[in-house]
Amino acid sequence: MLGAIGATPIVRLERIAEPGAGEVWAKLESFNPTGSYKDRMALAMIEVAERDGRLRPGQTVVEYTGGSTGSSLAYVCALKGYPLHIVTSDAFALEKRRTIEAFGAQIDVIPSPEGITPDLLPRMMARAWEVVAETDGFATDQFNNPDVTDGYAQLGQEILEQLDGRVDAFCTYIGTAGCFLGVTRRLRADLPEVVRVGIEPAESAVLSGGDAGTHRIEGGGVGFWPPLLQPSDLDEVHAVSTADAFAMARRAAAVEGLWSGPSTGANLTVALSLAHRLGSGARVVTTLVDSGMKYLAGELYASG
Repeated sequence: MLGAIGATPIVRLERIAEPGAGEVWAKLESFNPTGSYKDRMALAMIEVAERDGRLRPGQTVVEYTGGSTGSSLAYVCALKGYPLHIVTSDAFALEKRRTIEAFGAQIDVIPSPEGITPDLLPRMMARAWEVVAETDGFATDQFNNPDVTDGYAQLGQEILEQLDGRVDAFCTYIGTAGCFLGVTRRLRADLPEVVRVGIEPAESAVLSGGDAGTHRIEGGGVGFWPPLLQPSDLDEVHAVSTADAFAMARRAAAVEGLWSGPSTGANLTVALSLAHRLGSGARVVTTLVDSGMKYLAGELYASG
């Protein structure tokens, strides 16, 4: 089952791209076993730590997460036999917490009814480190773990193979920056001119030099600059509002059949803008990061 991670399809948007604009391609990461690209990252964090001896057999793995990393770690740890303790929050989709529990992990839930606030991740991180001390656990510590890029380098390799080595720009929403860095470094190795575009919430546009704020685009916008990311890694940063990300996610599902969450809505918003700017003949790639199945209990697909 671990071998089911990766090798996901890539599709071209056919209905919502503007006439005369460049091509927009979306990597369908919802085809991974837990429905998220975080499966790649979780497997890399565990297997690299196994190889270098940091993770002992039977040791408790501990992580703070909005949910998808937790779901992916729960999947990997269940298959490999590691106990898992996740620190998350009620600011994130209920379905993600239920998935974590389905794979047998233990959960601490940090309340944050206002949404994803600037102090939420620091509170989650602090509790996770308490759990590490209490359990003599192994902290995957996704925001500070350079192993996160390993799994995403393969994603970049798949893009190159599927698109015959022709990519003009890559954009994706930034959380840990693992996907952004893993993919863009692999693309740049073959395509030095590829444009690397990071995406963040307009309400918490820290990468753009703005103030941290509250938003509802899960998977990023944590209120601080990700430690693994350097300014030189970015060619551009685009900010997308929660309202626009939600609207695009709904539109992509209804018009293109691309069913996902708010961060993918942000990805598609920026990808379409880049395709319009770069024009006919250009090729823009982004990620459909997870499945809309993870957001049915929340406001994204609420009917009224």
